[in-house]
Amino acid sequence: MMKAILIAFLAILPAVVLAQGAIPVPFQSAEVQPDNSVIFRYRDTGAHQVLLLSENLKTPIPMTKQKGIWTAQMPPMPPDSYWYTFVVDGQQMADPLSHMTPPNPVYLSSRVKIPSKTPLLWEATDVPHGEVHHHFYQTKIALGLPGGQSDYFVYTPPGYDPAGKPYPVLYLLHGYSDKADGWTTIGGANFILDALIAAGKAKPMIIVMPLGYGDATLINGDWQRQIGQNNALYTRVLLEEIIPEIEKTYHVATDRNDRAIAGLSMGGLQSLDIGLNHSDQFAWIGSFSPADFLSFGHLPQVDGAATNLKLLWIACGTDDDLLLPMRATVSALSKQDYKITAVETRGAHAWAVWHRNLIQFAPLLFQAAN
Repeated sequence: MMKAILIAFLAILPAVVLAQGAIPVPFQSAEVQPDNSVIFRYRDTGAHQVLLLSENLKTPIPMTKQKGIWTAQMPPMPPDSYWYTFVVDGQQMADPLSHMTPPNPVYLSSRVKIPSKTPLLWEATDVPHGEVHHHFYQTKIALGLPGGQSDYFVYTPPGYDPAGKPYPVLYLLHGYSDKADGWTTIGGANFILDALIAAGKAKPMIIVMPLGYGDATLINGDWQRQIGQNNALYTRVLLEEIIPEIEKTYHVATDRNDRAIAGLSMGGLQSLDIGLNHSDQFAWIGSFSPADFLSFGHLPQVDGAATNLKLLWIACGTDDDLLLPMRATVSALSKQDYKITAVETRGAHAWAVWHRNLIQFAPLLFQAAN
């Protein structure tokens, strides 16, 4: 009896498959090749055009369709993690098969990892590790946050001693559309410091990574109109809410010579705006691929030499659209007698640049010779 039922089922199965359509064949959407190139695939039988966008592509790559699967190959890239997205008939789409799709309210993208034979500095390596602590608080200054709730992350170095010598502190700011965990989730700042401290290349320090919005409606809002208010409010958030709370909660030094500020993109603009205009509180400033400071920041009307900054470090990728504004900022500050370390490295507006910026910048901090 059971054999007869099985034979009958097998007999009608082709008809069922034809009626419902062929069963989709599994495939890998981002397949890294031995030469570090990547083959991308996206299934959409009804799409008319699909493009591949990625941080290391100057122009989108048209994808070709075969049996409903769109395919394109990206050239070989150095080991790192890269964002990519599909543009389907004009609509940006994250990779529906990717397990590396960070939540982002503005940019729908996924990430592909080009592996390295040895762990990269922003990945976990076999060294002593510090801890990352997550704090929530009610802001009385920032606008547009649900329930007025904001947050920040704090990295304490390996062997953190709350009773020993106070630690210097770096306030590290994320970019537009990112959240407070940007520098840990994607940036690997904690692992970078673990490795640098273990190698004796960086001083043990505390890193504070706060949510960077004074006006959170800036996200999906009008950048040109709102960035000024965002920066002004965020300056107050940092100086009046976050820094006092850090100095109550953690064993940090409170002298300007033991306090640094740095950030990427929007955070790079903020680090310049806050650091330069409050040089009595920050002696070390870093700015990675900053948004156009001369357009959206406030150029201090002071003699740069009189501020006695220990370090003013400004960097940008040579393929970044912000390179020319960065050079203009460096030129304007130089005319005011600021001593600037200007760094240009290969790369675009992407983590492949910012990882390396932090690796270069952190060892310079809190060194007596500077």
